[in-house]
Amino acid sequence: MAFSKRLFAATLAALTIALPAQAEGLNVRIGYVQWIPDQGPVLSNVIPEPEDSGLRGAQLAIEDNRTTGKFLGQEYNLESLVADSEAAAAAAFEAMQSDGIDLFVINAPASTLEMLASKSGDNTLLFNAGAKEDSLRTTECHANLLHTLPSYSMLTDALGQWLNQRRWKEVFLITGPTSADEGWANAFRRSAKRFGLEIVEDKPWTFNADLRRTASKELPLFTQADDYDAVVVADVRGDFGEYVPFNTWLPRPVVGTQGMTPVTWHRVVESWGAAQLQSRFQELAGRHMNGEDYAAWAAVRSIGTAVTRLNATDASDIRAFLFSDKFQLAAFKGRKLTYRGWNGQLRQPVPLVHPRGLVARAPFEGFLHPRTTMDTLGFDQPESDCRINN
Repeated sequence: MAFSKRLFAATLAALTIALPAQAEGLNVRIGYVQWIPDQGPVLSNVIPEPEDSGLRGAQLAIEDNRTTGKFLGQEYNLESLVADSEAAAAAAFEAMQSDGIDLFVINAPASTLEMLASKSGDNTLLFNAGAKEDSLRTTECHANLLHTLPSYSMLTDALGQWLNQRRWKEVFLITGPTSADEGWANAFRRSAKRFGLEIVEDKPWTFNADLRRTASKELPLFTQADDYDAVVVADVRGDFGEYVPFNTWLPRPVVGTQGMTPVTWHRVVESWGAAQLQSRFQELAGRHMNGEDYAAWAAVRSIGTAVTRLNATDASDIRAFLFSDKFQLAAFKGRKLTYRGWNGQLRQPVPLVHPRGLVARAPFEGFLHPRTTMDTLGFDQPESDCRINN
């Protein structure tokens, strides 16, 4: 552990050798606002997400920024609030703006995020670390909003590529009752068309029974069909999806929100230096890093990378740099990450995992793109109405 910390510090220090001298006393203030609505009781034994998901990732990134900043006279401070209501989140956001903060990481639902973006000043930059809705990247566009969390379509395109590559092209789709389930399922339906998959059965899950005692009877009947190669589950909250594996009518793999899952980040990701990121996060938070943690970490590290290169903290200057050819984020995913100019989405590979192992990493060889293969994941420029960097 001590060796990995020294190695990390030495690496960051080496990156600063060729950089210009920083002004004395440069203070970088970043606001973190989180509000996660109560999801209500679930009908399974799913393990709930930690209440500090996202916040801990931002805190780790602040430490990382400070490691570089101390060589350049920079000081990074995170001012955070985990709110218990949307009104409290809005009030905290406005108070931080009034106090002079113009760089924010937001972990909140899409509707709350849009409300905060509309309340932000002209020289305010927000990073979305909590909302996966495709509409934020296609129609509900905000010039001052960037996305470090992959969209639903980025995740389902990763799954669609994998299913196509495996030649498992006939799938049985089960969709839960929540709006998040429908958002995930709609994204997968698009991915199925994009990558030549056929949804042979598309069934909504309408039961409200506790499956802990009845799954072995209910699910085989529910998944009856002549044939399919895989079962795709859209159950974001975990009401029923945990019971689908090994209970299907045909002996088939289960993928989607349960089974093998496309994710932003997972504890089984260890290549390209990720193991030391995982260990540093474990030491800080006492738990494993999840997708919201990673998205918040990437947002704060994006800010730190820009400040280091610009010798400035102005939000407009940082935004311009993040969209420029000079920006690349080293983010432990095997590729240098950049932001899409039309909708502010951070390009990034998507791991496909099961609870104890990494299966694959999208995008896959053979899915070509004129700019970068990472733009085969999610809505490409011609598919989006957003033009936030024109």
